[in-house]
Amino acid sequence: MQKVGIILGSTRPGRNGDVVAQWVHDLAVKRGDAEYEIVDLKDYDLGHLDEPQHPAMGEYQHEHTKRWSAKISSLDAFVFVTPEYNNSFPGALKDAIDFLYAEWANKVAGFVGYGVDGAPRAIQHLKHVLGLLNVATTSGSVGLSIHTDFVDGFNPAPHHEDRLNGVLDQVHTWGAALRPLRG
Repeated sequence: MQKVGIILGSTRPGRNGDVVAQWVHDLAVKRGDAEYEIVDLKDYDLGHLDEPQHPAMGEYQHEHTKRWSAKISSLDAFVFVTPEYNNSFPGALKDAIDFLYAEWANKVAGFVGYGVDGAPRAIQHLKHVLGLLNVATTSGSVGLSIHTDFVDGFNPAPHHEDRLNGVLDQVHTWGAALRPLRG
């Protein structure tokens, strides 16, 4: 069974990502097609890239990097939950991605963004960065609006569940197809 990490891409206090990641997780586990887990960047205390060797070397010196590497290596696929900050994804998420190299390759990523207009630029920028690391990306994504899906708490419109299932379908299919390349 595939292991899918739901990567919570914001570490900001007061973030909305907690409830979004939990929503993704709750809907995903009902499918029964993979093992889903929330991977919160806050739990890894990565900070800014502080490894002296290039990540492509895989020679990590710091314990936080080794833990992060082990977690990403253990996963077959990802669903990134990201806000949009200044028309892109958060710096903490960029740093977390940059800490590693080979651990990302030949896997797939889907996307759930949230922000003023659903985080389309954050998702597009994230797709570009992950593509450079040989991560396949889903064509579909979920865009949640602060103005409509976070009124009186987190209440996503019903159509978002269908979109999420479409993203998860793609993650599952691509994850299985790429498995032989991961060895």
